[in-house]
Amino acid sequence: MKSKVFFIRARRGEPAEEIARKARELYLALGFNERIEPEDFVALKIHFGEKGNKGHVKPRWITGIIDEVLKRSQRAFLSDSNTLYVGNRSNSVDHIRLAWEHGFTPDVVKVPIIIADGLVGRDKTEVRVDGQRIKSSRIASAFLMSDAMVCLTHVTGHVQSGVGAAIKNLGMGCASRAGKLDQHSVVHPRIEARKCRNCGVCIQYCPAGAIVQLNGHVAIDDEKCIGCGECLVVCKFGAVKMKWDEDSRRLQEKMAEYALAVKNHFGEKICFINFIMQVTKDCDCMAKTQESIVEDIGMAASLDPVAVDRASIDLVKQQAGRDAFRAGYNIDWSVQLSYGEKIGLGRQDYELVEIES
Repeated sequence: MKSKVFFIRARRGEPAEEIARKARELYLALGFNERIEPEDFVALKIHFGEKGNKGHVKPRWITGIIDEVLKRSQRAFLSDSNTLYVGNRSNSVDHIRLAWEHGFTPDVVKVPIIIADGLVGRDKTEVRVDGQRIKSSRIASAFLMSDAMVCLTHVTGHVQSGVGAAIKNLGMGCASRAGKLDQHSVVHPRIEARKCRNCGVCIQYCPAGAIVQLNGHVAIDDEKCIGCGECLVVCKFGAVKMKWDEDSRRLQEKMAEYALAVKNHFGEKICFINFIMQVTKDCDCMAKTQESIVEDIGMAASLDPVAVDRASIDLVKQQAGRDAFRAGYNIDWSVQLSYGEKIGLGRQDYELVEIES
């Protein structure tokens, strides 16, 4: 049986109120809102965007969805978890202040912000997985204290998983800092000394202090490396390398298993909305403005995270006339989809239902 994916066309050039109207219509098409009970805690999972990032989902785009959720329960809140790397989103105080800077203020979104893994990312709950890669997941506690979730995702490329969409937002985004480290622990870059210019830029960006300067080139200390991939993104000379086939596959499989742990917690009380606008080569963790790799497409929604990601990727490929994600990083992004399907996270076979706007 095919999973149903609803789709509506939208572009950033439209007024925010019009995008919010379309997002509301898309959300209501799912029939999900009726599943929310008056006493439910409802987590609206979102990425607020790193400081300097302009590609994240805009707060005014989701006001229509929030209005509908609040009709069912007044216990809704926007949420994310703290980052593994040190920065503006690695503790709850700075994280919330950054969200405010990006417009997620109470007067606009009408709901509070709660960072799900506490002040410094230590509030976690272990969930048994018994998967091929993960035996026990470490999920940010506030998510597991919630009764329902609306997963709001900006579709992008990604330096380690090829694509960052609903599965990543659920698996990596709902993990505590310990859970993120668990997933990244297999991904350790290496330095190709002959290409290294010893400029030191990667040292400045490394959150773990794992890069040291030697005579003529830098080196990475595996004992300190957390596998965040920042060095790969900032190196202009191609000196940082990863074993993509091996490392990315394991990361994506771990990510899917974490996503399954979260999805299983909510059962039928979780839905997924993907924003396929300003699709960029890198994810919203990048503290910079990025050009789109494809023209704006719209929004897709489903009760199935695998199906909504498959549909989103297919729409991007159709619009670009090529695999725009692999053009950014030559990574087999399909691993997270096929493995997610294998473990029961969802289906890749979908029916696309376009809503006329």
